[in-house]
Amino acid sequence: MSDTQTLIENRPPSVATLFLERVEATPNAEAFRYPVPSPSEQGTDIWRSLTWRQSSDRVLAMAAGLIDLGVQPEERVALASSTRVEWILADLGVLCAGAATTTVYPSTNAEETAYILADSGSRVLVAEDAEQLSKARECRAQLPELAHVVVIEEADAKPAEGDPDGWVISLTELEERGAAHLAENPDSVRKRIDAITADQLATLIYTSGTTGRPKGVRLPHDNWSYMARAIPSTGMVTGDDVQYLWLPLAHVFGKVLISGQIGVGHVTAVDGRIDKIIDNLPVVRPTYMAAVPRIFEKVYNGVAAKAREAGGAKYKIFRWAAGVAREYAKVTQENYRRTGNRTAPLGLTVQHAIADKLVYAKLREAFGGRMRAAVSGSAALAPDIGYFFSGAGIHILEGYGLTESSAASFVNPGEGYRTGTVGKPLPGTEVRIADDGEILLRGPGIMEGYHGLPDKTAEVLESDGWFHTGDIGELSPDGFLRITDRKKDLIKTSGGKYIAPAEVEGQFKAVCPFVSNILVHGADRNFCTALIALDEPAILGWAKEHGLGGKPYAEVVASQEAQELISGYIARLNEGLQRWQTIKKFRLLPRDLDVEHGELTPSLKLKRPVVEREYKYLIDEMYDGSREA
Repeated sequence: MSDTQTLIENRPPSVATLFLERVEATPNAEAFRYPVPSPSEQGTDIWRSLTWRQSSDRVLAMAAGLIDLGVQPEERVALASSTRVEWILADLGVLCAGAATTTVYPSTNAEETAYILADSGSRVLVAEDAEQLSKARECRAQLPELAHVVVIEEADAKPAEGDPDGWVISLTELEERGAAHLAENPDSVRKRIDAITADQLATLIYTSGTTGRPKGVRLPHDNWSYMARAIPSTGMVTGDDVQYLWLPLAHVFGKVLISGQIGVGHVTAVDGRIDKIIDNLPVVRPTYMAAVPRIFEKVYNGVAAKAREAGGAKYKIFRWAAGVAREYAKVTQENYRRTGNRTAPLGLTVQHAIADKLVYAKLREAFGGRMRAAVSGSAALAPDIGYFFSGAGIHILEGYGLTESSAASFVNPGEGYRTGTVGKPLPGTEVRIADDGEILLRGPGIMEGYHGLPDKTAEVLESDGWFHTGDIGELSPDGFLRITDRKKDLIKTSGGKYIAPAEVEGQFKAVCPFVSNILVHGADRNFCTALIALDEPAILGWAKEHGLGGKPYAEVVASQEAQELISGYIARLNEGLQRWQTIKKFRLLPRDLDVEHGELTPSLKLKRPVVEREYKYLIDEMYDGSREA
């Protein structure tokens, strides 16, 4: 048995235990950085730090506070907050109390929040601010089990008329209560941690389904303990790294990154404000960051738009450099696969060096100048965008997993990463491809099941542990996985041809620098169509240069000029597609798709049924008069 296998096999039963081991091993090392408003300069932040020991002091106080409130092992404590250091500390506090965290997106409306809190049977809600507290108040009558609400923002922790006595307290009060409890019962938290078993419930994450109510995915402690050991074993993270964490921690992709951090003890800078990412990168100067593909697409579109605005010559240089980056990435990745060396022919190497000085170096500086690797997950990254960043020195390691598999089932291996694949399975995770192409997974990261839904669990989880992902994919001879589509999203045209819409959509995102979201439609039709939403800053920048300056987004996209612009990109896309895949007609949407209207999940995945239902009139319009075969 290898050292890696031994380490994984001998993992402790919980991340709570691993957390205490981390604190003991590196008590004075920096654990977290977080922003606070500057007292002298309005609108700016200063960054503060917590060591592992300081973090532990707060975590254990929170755990003791929850015990003092009467929270029992495996009882649920809900967390409704944006990504911030208190989210992480509170989650660890819940785990150290032997309880289980129910994650709630702060954007979730009051009705769905009530459903999640009731379905999970949550006893306590940790709410970020007055907005989250108001949701709990609004649905209190439906939540007889909700005994307390703990508010992170102290100024917002004000009991209202009608609140039961002690129902609302601040996070500070919880910690003070915990400190007092520990003074009288110094071993209470340690006893809870020592009693945790590997199969004990740690987390309930509700998946944002495209239809119906979300399902609660039951993830026991062993899932996170396994991830804490398996992720570092890939070499993806080391103790010397500085991670920039902005992903929503209510999503499994964000949460698993904390397990990896505890496993190696690196620094994590935490700030969930998406509008601050560009400002924060040069300040944090991370060595790695995880993101969803939409972030990389927006960066690429933004760089292309700036080059275009700078004038013809600079735009030509950018397009040339982008082409060189893609070619260089393809050649060097292929050579590494064959020989173990990232080499390229002399002529291409010289071109790459020139392009680096003109374009790539500035791009790397925008990411902070120290980015060793970026991890992309949650949805497919268009290969051409991946190759562009790879050639520019921003190495994007695509990974794959689901909420039901604790997020990280596959990841690309450092130097040997291959754009367009999601890499190899984590040590200890098994994979096989079913006869119909569906990816099946088995291993310590797989969920226990869906909360209170045994029939739904039986639909996806076989008795011998194989989990049906619902994704279609293929394995290379040496074990790299490529995802081709969601099983339920495959389109079958009326002519009997199967089309993977995500593949076509990804190719269009690489071709068109103005696209934000695209949905390809064609199920049971005799040709394919597309609904396209444009990136507002990019298209308004273009509009300014083409006599449409000052006009609102909806007016710009409705213009003949914009229609012709996108038509040209559709034609370029179609040149690389099979005849039955080509887009015959398209419509530009009057606004971008977003989470608020329910068209994207909080992790920015497209909700196809919702979009197709909302814009049915545009789809019908495109097929009006066509002869269906």
